[in-house]
Amino acid sequence: MPDAKVPPRSLHSLPPKGAESVPRGGPSGLPTAPRSIAMTARGAPAPGWWKWLVLAIVVIALDLATKSWFVAHFREGEQVAITGFFSLILAYNTGAAFSFLAGHDAWARWLLTCIAIVASVFLVWMLRRGGHRMMMAGLALILGGALGNLWDRIVGGRVTDFLLFHYAGWYWPAFNVADSAITVGAALLILDSFRDHGRKEST
Repeated sequence: MPDAKVPPRSLHSLPPKGAESVPRGGPSGLPTAPRSIAMTARGAPAPGWWKWLVLAIVVIALDLATKSWFVAHFREGEQVAITGFFSLILAYNTGAAFSFLAGHDAWARWLLTCIAIVASVFLVWMLRRGGHRMMMAGLALILGGALGNLWDRIVGGRVTDFLLFHYAGWYWPAFNVADSAITVGAALLILDSFRDHGRKEST
């Protein structure tokens, strides 16, 4: 059987002389990353990310204002029933949100203070990266709540609570605006995780 003839290569298909010996890349000869990766590597903050700090500041201001009002108008332990399941009360918490770790005054104060500081720095870093509105709102709410309780813990060593839900002798731990903001913010982050992240990011 005769050998099959291989068609000659077209001159247009041949690379220019010496082209194979020249590596693609920057001046150093190393391959360059795609533009999108290079932009991320520089860590440039998202445009307008700082606007979400306004929401965090509003949470802090509202939290501190309400705490000051209750301290001025209520005695510790005083309770005013609003409904059959909700009351206003002045209580102090040396633990975390919803009285977690309450009663461990010796070490919980400084442990929770360090955790709050580290978490706040991380939240600001996340805000700088940008993202969907729901995610950014959740981060800002958690940041505001964390800083609101952090202020209480640093200044007085305890957090002021004044919202109390109860039913048939069962009492949920008292909480405040900061705790509420943290809870709502966490819920927004969970909801955002189920969204279609293929849509355009917005800040």
